[in-house]
Amino acid sequence: MYFFLKQISQCAIYECLVIFLLLNLLIFGLAIGFGNILLKRHHRQIKAANRKDWLISGCTVLINTFVTLIGFSLWRKGFITIDFNYTFRIIGHLIFLFFAMDFLMYIFHYVIHRTFLHRSIHALHHLSVHPQPIDLFVLHPIETIAFGMLWIGLLLIGNFSIYAIIAYLIINVLFGIVGHLGFEPFAQRTRKSLLFRYLGTSTFHHKHHEDMNHNFGFYTSIWDRIFGTYR
Repeated sequence: MYFFLKQISQCAIYECLVIFLLLNLLIFGLAIGFGNILLKRHHRQIKAANRKDWLISGCTVLINTFVTLIGFSLWRKGFITIDFNYTFRIIGHLIFLFFAMDFLMYIFHYVIHRTFLHRSIHALHHLSVHPQPIDLFVLHPIETIAFGMLWIGLLLIGNFSIYAIIAYLIINVLFGIVGHLGFEPFAQRTRKSLLFRYLGTSTFHHKHHEDMNHNFGFYTSIWDRIFGTYR
């Protein structure tokens, strides 16, 4: 992985931009494709996205591309440091990134809903009461930038494992897909298990789309339970 990033670092800035654009387009395509596969397997209707959804999603992909480029540039200049070793710290770093981002996004999400920012920014995402996979990318540009800056800000404070970073990003996309299926893919028995009881399942996030005063968490319901916004 180190040699791969070093190889990219030799590229011109426009070449890096193209590489990261292709990477983010791949992530977008895989997310939509995987989400639609889940819908088909559970015999759910796949609603055709309208032109506006595609345009906004395209904007989200572009912003994510620039966020990736900014993070890469900060690493290349030494502002972000990354651990490329295989050690047990990978697990600890992944756990920290998972819960730290969950907390930061909970706070950001809560503040947006409690201020004028909801009407001017976040209301766009809530146009879909019964979300589909593409709605994961239907975000106001300012909101997408804010999430990206939270992520980069977190990476600036520590020397995290590259493998923990990659694992977190994969988990982030998977949670986003499941949260925007519009139905619960997990059986009730599974959801009642100790692990799933505190995870941000599709049901958990769907309730937020139905009632915007509750369930602000992303990956877990822990912060909602602590701060009294759980439903």
